[in-house]
Amino acid sequence: MIALATQIYSGLKLFKPKKKVANTFFEKLHIWSGLYLALFFIIHLSAVFAGRMLLNLDTNFYFGVAGLNSFPINLFFIPYYALAIISFFAHIAAIHNQKMKISILGATPYNQSIYILVVGICCSVLLIFSLTNKFQGFQIPETYNILIGK
Repeated sequence: MIALATQIYSGLKLFKPKKKVANTFFEKLHIWSGLYLALFFIIHLSAVFAGRMLLNLDTNFYFGVAGLNSFPINLFFIPYYALAIISFFAHIAAIHNQKMKISILGATPYNQSIYILVVGICCSVLLIFSLTNKFQGFQIPETYNILIGK
């Protein structure tokens, strides 16, 4: 929790000064993906603590996917989780582009960073697709219906 709090704090503190000097695509991607990750962690950790302390729920797999499988709140949760995964890979891709100086197997650091970003988008699509019960057939226990207003 201390590590996450440190990352959130430092990311938010760095956002404004870095925003002014970002020129390239990956510099901007680094800043905006970091901001989204900070906001995601704040919202996500607040929800997990509320689920445990206020609703007395086990914040496990079912806690996470209850919103992904219930219309209309899945209209919020699908992009919320998808963007978190993409932002994680985007942040790594931006740092990779900034730090790498050599080409590997003929791919420039810029191209390598694009590949990392594409892998992140593919992972996001795959994970969101696989966590919906319409395709997997898993049933969310009734205990978690409180999360979706049932």
